[in-house]
Amino acid sequence: MSSKINHHRINGQIPQSCPHLAEYRVRNGAKPFRALQECLRVKPLGRAAIRRDPSEVPRCGACGEAARSRLYACVTCAAVSCHSSDSPSPSHAAAHAVSMPPGHEIAVDVDRAELFCCACRDQVYDRDFDAAVVVAQTTASTLGGGSIRSSPPPENLRKRRRVDYRPWTPNLREQVLMTRNSSPLQRTEGADGANLPNLPWGLRGLNNLGNTCFMNSVLQALLHTPPLRNYFLSDRHNRYYCQQKNNASNASKRNAASNDSNSNKNLRLCLACDMDAMFSAVFSGDRTPYSPAKFLYSWWQHAANLASYEQQDAHEFFISMLDGIHEKMGKDKRKTQSQGNGECCIAHRVFSGILRSDVMCMACGFTSTTYDPCVDISLDLEPNQGVSAKMGSTKSHHSCNGEADSMNSSQNCGISTLMGCLDRFTRPERLGSDQKFFCQQCQVRQESLKQMSIRKLPLVSCFHIKRFEHSSIRNMSRKVDRYLQFPFSLDMAPYLSSSILRSRFGNRIFSFDGDEPDASNELSSEFELFAVVTHTGKLDAGHYVTYLRLSNQWYKCDDAWITQVNENIVRAAQGYMMFYVQKMLYYKASEKPTPS
Repeated sequence: MSSKINHHRINGQIPQSCPHLAEYRVRNGAKPFRALQECLRVKPLGRAAIRRDPSEVPRCGACGEAARSRLYACVTCAAVSCHSSDSPSPSHAAAHAVSMPPGHEIAVDVDRAELFCCACRDQVYDRDFDAAVVVAQTTASTLGGGSIRSSPPPENLRKRRRVDYRPWTPNLREQVLMTRNSSPLQRTEGADGANLPNLPWGLRGLNNLGNTCFMNSVLQALLHTPPLRNYFLSDRHNRYYCQQKNNASNASKRNAASNDSNSNKNLRLCLACDMDAMFSAVFSGDRTPYSPAKFLYSWWQHAANLASYEQQDAHEFFISMLDGIHEKMGKDKRKTQSQGNGECCIAHRVFSGILRSDVMCMACGFTSTTYDPCVDISLDLEPNQGVSAKMGSTKSHHSCNGEADSMNSSQNCGISTLMGCLDRFTRPERLGSDQKFFCQQCQVRQESLKQMSIRKLPLVSCFHIKRFEHSSIRNMSRKVDRYLQFPFSLDMAPYLSSSILRSRFGNRIFSFDGDEPDASNELSSEFELFAVVTHTGKLDAGHYVTYLRLSNQWYKCDDAWITQVNENIVRAAQGYMMFYVQKMLYYKASEKPTPS
């Protein structure tokens, strides 16, 4: 999926204002686009268009074409004409402006609601018209309207709408339903018969089955991912029903087989069923360590190349596991859906987002845009800026954390921050001469700039830090032990495509083909950290540990051992994977049980 954007900006300079637009504003008074505001319509995806009637199909008045080129309506006489910068055919919009008296040069794109100068043959910007378009889009997204009839003041149009937190309390009907259909969890006792501390429900150790700390660390994070936890604990994927459905669909194969061993083997391939069984066991109230042997066996069948008792990479396991859940549940739904839309399976509904990649020609400004779905973001650590420049900040940071064991010799090579890694990820990058971009406007390969951004945020953002690197020159691999600072609260707004486009092109957000409104991202750009997967040791001999944030307290999950830790220990840990959940889904006030 890609869309092509042509912005005539050379060397980052903003072109001069259009004289024809200035003359039009002088002729038509203080509100020259009042008539156009009555025709603003907002499509289902949030894009604004110009239509006198919602069912109207505009056509060029000269050639009768409706879809081949861009269509522009003259703001003075409402005549619709076509124009295409790539087509060799003449521009009827420009011909209309030449044939008419002065004042007919300004037109509006009927499908994008963008002003266009037929004489200059380029897009133009007007503050009042832009404000009217933004108000129309905001009204449609919040109230469900498709048009706008009045224009409120344009100031503070993009101010965030905040919703005050209100703790949930059941009404009488919900209290009856909970009483009839649920049973209270009993308080458990430890091995010595004493009551265990007031630990959160679901906090249970996982036995190491032989170099499986990589699996246990990721499973602990997934077991306490709020949207994933709510999905399985609300019985949205019932393993018994799933197995019965598989038995019915494979009845003919089982009857033809001499025994049922193969069919029973195939039933274990549903990783979602094994996750459902694991959620039931972990949240049963039993505090004894749980052995995820069945899940390990099912994962081995899905990822045969990783089926061994050797230490594996936790990030590779995370991707492989989500792929296994998606493969099984995607087949059950019997319909093709892109993982980017977040509706194909629970794995992608929780973790899937969309990345945007812009490649801009440095000669003419032509920009090629592509969108790619992703379930995590892999980040490079910031390059080392020198020991002397970083030594002071490193010492001061670790001294305030109170952790002396993390100040090893490997830490004196400088520190990085998660925000700095995200800044580097979304920073414009000049591609080398061996990666020249074929510009469709110049029709030759040109030097180009590439910039990544996030078009759609997932419910849960997983950041993978590239700590293992391979040198093709030395033919060896090594681990990067540089310390990484990561915040407990993270605002992703600066890294969204809407924010980056606004900083590049001004306050106006252009309605590109296929783009969705950015209001949803702006309202959910704040995230809270709830799990950190760490790696200690060397490349070939290391250990994975997970830190969980539950009931406003941090817990260290080291295979079968669960201990409560101070947040400074988490800050000083060597983060490998960080899991952030949208703040609207992370209610701190509702985590601690209220006394009845």
